[in-house]
Amino acid sequence: MSLTFRETELDNGLRIIAEVEPTAHTAAAGFFVKAGTRDEALQDMGVSHFLEHMMFKGSSRRSADEVNRDFDDLGANYNAYTSHEMTCFYGSVLPEHLPPLVEILGDILRPALRDADFNAEKKVILEEIAMYRDHPFWTLYESAIAEYYGEHALGYRVLGTDESITTMPIERMRTYFDTRYSPDNTVIALAGKMDFDAVVGQIAQQCGHWTRTGARRAAPRPATNLGELSLRDAKVTRGYLLMLAPAPAAQDEDRYAAMLLSRVLGDADNSRLHWALVEGGIAEEAQAAYEPRDGCGDYYIYASGDPERLPEIREVIRREVAGLVDSLKQDDLERLCNTLATSVTLAGERPGGRMQRLGRYWTYLGKYMTLEEELAQIQGLTLDDLRAVAQRFPLTPHLIAQLLPAS
Repeated sequence: MSLTFRETELDNGLRIIAEVEPTAHTAAAGFFVKAGTRDEALQDMGVSHFLEHMMFKGSSRRSADEVNRDFDDLGANYNAYTSHEMTCFYGSVLPEHLPPLVEILGDILRPALRDADFNAEKKVILEEIAMYRDHPFWTLYESAIAEYYGEHALGYRVLGTDESITTMPIERMRTYFDTRYSPDNTVIALAGKMDFDAVVGQIAQQCGHWTRTGARRAAPRPATNLGELSLRDAKVTRGYLLMLAPAPAAQDEDRYAAMLLSRVLGDADNSRLHWALVEGGIAEEAQAAYEPRDGCGDYYIYASGDPERLPEIREVIRREVAGLVDSLKQDDLERLCNTLATSVTLAGERPGGRMQRLGRYWTYLGKYMTLEEELAQIQGLTLDDLRAVAQRFPLTPHLIAQLLPAS
């Protein structure tokens, strides 16, 4: 795979980065905006995700139907997503269609934000909130994360609440857009076969007039709450358990060690929790995961099963967490290093995957790392590295939340 990394920055602060591969059969582009739920005011909870929807309602040049038609005419594989920390609009096409793909993405990033579209889309967002409310895991997760982070915006719900969406006026959305969707708060990531200089020239012509705002995010590690939370819901018949603990930040050099440590504990198919709980017939699901964030991170431990056995499930998890460090073996490390390396490599085999990796990495770290360098970091981990991160960030839960049937 012959890749060349290219980067440039326009006068207004818009960063353009690319992994150029002349032999690729596709090309991909993504606009990564450092705007997510943690950048919202409480009264505007959900505005980042709402804005993601509004981008596809059209610009001053395109209607919603024309946006979809123009993407489809290119045969584009396109979509968008919003998280607590960023919003991304992306697509993959044949190389000859990269310029029009970039043009459409750049166009919808300056949406019309029409009153009629805004009012109609509110109903769609409220339906989406209702849909997630019917999912036990998300019901538990959203309540747990809100309790865990307290008043910090990382505890806000990405979709918002019925109240925040219903009462949100379009003027506040426009103000949020004008502040956060600035060129100096956006990265355009490209990957695959392309003429990089030509694409940069096109972007400069289309986006060079966007106004710099100096948007920033303060990201010190927030305080988290300790305790327990118990919910009951008449719609559920099983018991659900979610545990949260602090973990390394996305910028922390220990992030890979934390990822492997969480997988030793709770990988889906072959882990301490899987063998102790699922294969042991005590729980139906049991997993652990690591979520790196801007300036902080979280460990998650999740399990579900018979409500009557939830105390037993909790005790098994407590025992496995307490004995995790002493139980680490070289076989665990080698197996998971190979699994993670395979996962990272597979994601990087196509321009679409490389574009996502490139954009997210730069948004968090503001620098470039080759796939080979990342693999070397993963494969260079030792058991001492896992033990060290476990000492810095023990997996002992700070918050334990459970969801049970109503009776």
